[in-house]
Amino acid sequence: MTVTTEDETLTSEYENEAVPANRRRSLLSVASVWAGFPMIITGAVTGATLVNGLGFVQGLVAMLIGNALLLGYVGALSALSAKTGLNFSLQASRTFGRTGYVVCSALLSTLVLGWFAVQTGLVGASMAGAFPVSATVVALIAGVLFTLFTLLGIRALAIIGMVSVPLFLVLGIIAAAQASVHGVNVWTYHGTQTGSLALGVGVTLVFALFADSGSMTADFTRWAKTPRQALIATSTAFPIGNLVAMLVGGVIAAATAGSGDVFSLIAKNGGVVGVIAVIFLFVNLGSVCTHCLYNSAVGWSSILKGRMRVLTLILGAIGTVVAVLGIWGFFVNWLNLLGVIVPPIGAIIIADQLILGRASIETTQRVRWQPFVAWAIGSGLALVVDLAMPGYSTVIVGLVFSAGSYLLIAKLSPRTEASVTTVAS
Repeated sequence: MTVTTEDETLTSEYENEAVPANRRRSLLSVASVWAGFPMIITGAVTGATLVNGLGFVQGLVAMLIGNALLLGYVGALSALSAKTGLNFSLQASRTFGRTGYVVCSALLSTLVLGWFAVQTGLVGASMAGAFPVSATVVALIAGVLFTLFTLLGIRALAIIGMVSVPLFLVLGIIAAAQASVHGVNVWTYHGTQTGSLALGVGVTLVFALFADSGSMTADFTRWAKTPRQALIATSTAFPIGNLVAMLVGGVIAAATAGSGDVFSLIAKNGGVVGVIAVIFLFVNLGSVCTHCLYNSAVGWSSILKGRMRVLTLILGAIGTVVAVLGIWGFFVNWLNLLGVIVPPIGAIIIADQLILGRASIETTQRVRWQPFVAWAIGSGLALVVDLAMPGYSTVIVGLVFSAGSYLLIAKLSPRTEASVTTVAS
């Protein structure tokens, strides 16, 4: 265990070591980190997409199934991280190897930086769509603000969550009520694009929205005092926060056959309400951006053996430039496609560390081949289903076959690796 002074501890994000037991945070703090992440405008738009494509009832079923899968997936990874105090990169190193983990960590840390750029660019685009302002200038301002706020570390995520959640609840309900003023029966809404989505695809959309940061949940929940508190904190996001956001968007879509954009509905009122809408936009999407940038900075800090705050400035600058140049829009489909191959990573870690009980075992192998083979099997089958049987859920296929193949390979493989058992600080 690394010995630090009080001043050093106050600024440390424990990028390269376990969070000590005496530095863990309260349940409220960790829950605020996760609750504020999915209760966002993007979630509402996703809910509207589901309802427009499946109808309200079927869309709701997709939301429930997708969030149940997220709770099980992210909850298990969260409980493991609270047990060890390790961030995602260090957690992955115990399954994929002391250097093998870099493949997983670099992939996910880059993906979430892409989402930082996408959401920062969306702030500019949303503002320009509602007011006569420059999307480029707004994106630049937003990127700088989000980067500077992320420098506060895990505290920033808790603070913005505590502000974002009540703002969304109030304005989301107002927007849904405003959209429903004509008394449309949302339960009987069949969608504007009925048949454009299959239920399995809808489930995948729900899960894919947080496949990346959900897999990296250890960066957040390693701060929890116990696995139980980590699981409770996760439940505030899945199903609660994510489902609330999607339901708001779904109700708006059913009432207006629109996109479920909460910000646009509130902003068009103008005056003081318009000002509140602007604050809401920055806080709400700022919650997504700070979380994603934090994930990326912690991940790359572990890979490069650097410091989170230094990487935050560097990566925040890169993400902001991408957002300002407007090329963020080209990344969305690419990021969603790569999202198909992300869930197997977490499924393999769960199989290895939870089912096989290797959470406290630190491997001495540089690369463990078993998880990589299982990852290839799970992701490969998911991609095949995506191309050949698009009506089925690629996420479920990837989760089941990656975890199942890993357990089978582990059972058949000879135990040749040396390892040491560690205890969290």
